[in-house]
Amino acid sequence: MESKKKKKNSSLTTQHIEFVMPSAIVTGATGITGSAIVHHLLKDKTYDKIYSFSRSNPGYEDPRIQHVSLDLQSSAQDMAKALQGVSAEYIFFCAYLATDDQAELSQINESLLSNFLEALELNGAARKIKRFVLTCGFKQYGVHIGPGKQPLLEDDPLLENDVGGASWPPIFYYLQQRVLADAAKKGGWEWVATLPQDVLGYARGNFMNEATALGLYCAVSKALPGSELPFLGSRANYFAFNCWTSANLHAKFCLWAAVAPGAGNQIFNVINGDTESFQNLWPRLAARFGCRIPDPMFPNGGIPGTKGFKDYESSTIRLPNKPPLKALASSLGLSKDPSAEESPTLFLQIDPEKWAKREDVNKAWAQLRDKYNLDQDAWNKATWDFLIMSLGRDWSCVGSMSKARKLGWTGYADTWDELEDTFETLESKGILPPLDQLKRDF
Repeated sequence: MESKKKKKNSSLTTQHIEFVMPSAIVTGATGITGSAIVHHLLKDKTYDKIYSFSRSNPGYEDPRIQHVSLDLQSSAQDMAKALQGVSAEYIFFCAYLATDDQAELSQINESLLSNFLEALELNGAARKIKRFVLTCGFKQYGVHIGPGKQPLLEDDPLLENDVGGASWPPIFYYLQQRVLADAAKKGGWEWVATLPQDVLGYARGNFMNEATALGLYCAVSKALPGSELPFLGSRANYFAFNCWTSANLHAKFCLWAAVAPGAGNQIFNVINGDTESFQNLWPRLAARFGCRIPDPMFPNGGIPGTKGFKDYESSTIRLPNKPPLKALASSLGLSKDPSAEESPTLFLQIDPEKWAKREDVNKAWAQLRDKYNLDQDAWNKATWDFLIMSLGRDWSCVGSMSKARKLGWTGYADTWDELEDTFETLESKGILPPLDQLKRDF
């Protein structure tokens, strides 16, 4: 009798238990953050099905991936039809549309997300969701508006509704996060929002990247007479502290946040983990590209209102609002301090947009393009205006990773290594000239 009982229990322990592998959806799969997430999902053998959503096919060759041509600007009803039979436990939303008008920017990007979520409801896919990861950024803190309290923390006050007694331009991340949180509560699933800063990475045909513009500036400077590499921005920016985010590190974080216990319904800074400044990076850029660091770097002072470097045109841009620091001014004892009251100013001792239109600069670029068969689109679509903000501001942008670290995140990337790795990729894709040849030929 006892032996039969043991045999019965033994058969229960060897009973086959089916393990269902999860699937994932990535929107904006052709962008820098989205393509990196797809790449790392393919490396993760946990996922058996990956849907890449974008208007154009990113061309991944893997049996686990399926491309879905999707226009996120279409109606929820039209998207629901395009998504028939498509569902996943984990969704990574990286889609973004840029426009100069801040009100329109908010409206468009909030609609992208809300219509997509409605489409998932209409076709029944929302019932399968476990966690939805939304990519946002440091504009959450108003770093594009002016200086804020350092370091930047996820529970810093939102810049809205006259917080601190000031009016703030709309920040669409807030709208998206509320739309997402409401949908998650209704559907019984969880959400995560990530806040990367100045993402370093590569995506085919996507040139909205600080590294691309910086690399082009360095390569052309090498080809110009004297091979000088003057800093484009202000003296204050040269000494300020900043942080960057590797697209690969961000992708790894997103996969971690999708399943990490306790990470649901949270907002996280996602930065490399080091703190950098251009006083350290700029000489390394010059050495890498074989350029000469000018001395003095700021012959006219490098402050707003001064002349440009040598014969280059400078720009002084007064921003129209109070700095984000004003939102916390009273609690910091700074309610009467000029740092919380004065409108921020951007200063470029070499305006990159004007620099890119100069005759001597375009001749140097054409020489490089023809000599090394480079992609003209990279020059035409380079985001020089991105450098105006990232090199022209006179304030630091440093975030804390403590919140994620306390939940177990251990990821780290060295910013210089990531920048150099991006340059090497851009060289291999014919966007920047091959480094050894550039240094030998010029």
